[in-house]
Amino acid sequence: MKGNTYIYILVMAAVTYLIRVLPLTLIRNEIRNKYIKAFLYYVPYVTLSVMTVPAIFFSTNSVYAAMAGFAAALLLAVKGFKLMTVALGACCVVFVLEFL
Repeated sequence: MKGNTYIYILVMAAVTYLIRVLPLTLIRNEIRNKYIKAFLYYVPYVTLSVMTVPAIFFSTNSVYAAMAGFAAALLLAVKGFKLMTVALGACCVVFVLEFL
């Protein structure tokens, strides 16, 4: 198994390199298709959501406290509060509910 570690690292490096280099070499012109542009526009937001939402629900001892904190953050964000206020509000809701 120890001998294969270098092969694993080499394959990982090659795949990572190809993922980053292939779009630069294959797509040289501006993308004009509005559907592809829209898809590429939302990829960072979707990726961030996919990484963040599971962490929200499994970061506390109680899933209900996590859901309440998430709901509080959503409510504060929709109301137009700044990021620090939203984060502190959600943390306070979770903190209080963890003691109940």
